[in-house]
Amino acid sequence: MKILTTQIGGLLQRIAANGEETIEETARLLAQATIGEGRVIIAGFGEMGAVTTTAITGMEPFKGAVRYVEGMDIVSADRVWILSRSAKDERALDLARWLAERFIPFAALSADKPGEENALEELSYTYVSTGLTRGLLPGDNGERIVQPHAMAALFVYEAVKLAYDEMIEDED
Repeated sequence: MKILTTQIGGLLQRIAANGEETIEETARLLAQATIGEGRVIIAGFGEMGAVTTTAITGMEPFKGAVRYVEGMDIVSADRVWILSRSAKDERALDLARWLAERFIPFAALSADKPGEENALEELSYTYVSTGLTRGLLPGDNGERIVQPHAMAALFVYEAVKLAYDEMIEDED
């Protein structure tokens, strides 16, 4: 338990240190929709759906947020936040390509680090990496276990929401 706590604390500290600027940029991008006439559409794929659920039904909902539904009407005033465990997730990439073709700005989050061969990052206006590319703990057979992707994404969500709420509060 102590090792797990230490490793998760380290993961969250790395995300905060490496993502401070892009978290702020993500909040700013999403606030454009709320300040304007659009919606914040949250597309959480796989376990990242935890972020969507928290944003829509949590104790402190994300103002202006709606759940992404495949085939929904998305307009230029909307802003989309794509969250996936991997930047290679085909559903996330399909949505990213569709949005990019229509010049609809969107943010993205995944575990993959920015850089070469990260199409999700290349297509997005802002990109946050959790950096969780392997398990946090050594397993019995030498493999790495415990990959809390949803927890890392929820941490980023809360950081984005703090900045976002401050931005839209200033506009009210």
